[in-house]
Amino acid sequence: MMINRYLVILVLLFGCSTAFAQRVPAWGGGADQQDLSFGFSFTYVASDFKIGKQADFRDAFRDVDGSIVKGRLNSISSKSTPGFGVGFLTRYRITEHLEVRTTPSLIFADRALHYSYVDPSEDVDKKVQTTSVDVPLLIKLKSDRLGDFRAYVIGGLKYTQAIGSKKNSDANLDLSEKLVKNISGFASYEAGIGCDIYFEFFKLSPEIKISNSFGNILLRENHPYSSPISRLGLHTFMFSLIFE
Repeated sequence: MMINRYLVILVLLFGCSTAFAQRVPAWGGGADQQDLSFGFSFTYVASDFKIGKQADFRDAFRDVDGSIVKGRLNSISSKSTPGFGVGFLTRYRITEHLEVRTTPSLIFADRALHYSYVDPSEDVDKKVQTTSVDVPLLIKLKSDRLGDFRAYVIGGLKYTQAIGSKKNSDANLDLSEKLVKNISGFASYEAGIGCDIYFEFFKLSPEIKISNSFGNILLRENHPYSSPISRLGLHTFMFSLIFE
């Protein structure tokens, strides 16, 4: 279902090129005539975890006194959860078809884990609440301009830093109510496609990207929801509207 949605978006982006080719080319606010230009972005974000499990992850979790806190697990899963971001674009032109850009963005996005137990009454969802700043450094490779349309591919690296999180926010909670936490900062790679659409006073760029984190972003703790997991990776889908 998600793949079909991506394909529809791609068809809409690239299917409009014929219509744009028949117009007198717009100026686009002069963005392409400058080596350095600025803009802003609005982004829809959908995130989920890639989960690595301990060999004994199914075992019941016991307290230090041997009492069972949570029973035997069936599975741990993560579904995609929505969020949004706003960012500020800085772009530097290297050649007519190549540029470097960064879009520091404030991202509001929850991440979710679902724990399914042998006893269904113990099933629980754990949200990893995160507000973060993303700082990507990307290379953009552009096609020739066709009327008011230009396609491109983009890729590079991104650093994510959580803000406003409190490591001890669940210090007073029982073991059965503990939260799952991520490390405060980690790197990812990004890759995507998009198109530049030129208007008289500005340039609009619809863009699709995927992002996958490097390494393990789990903050390890000894409680029923962290202990069964060996590693977490973050997978993110982003659809952005960039105004330049």
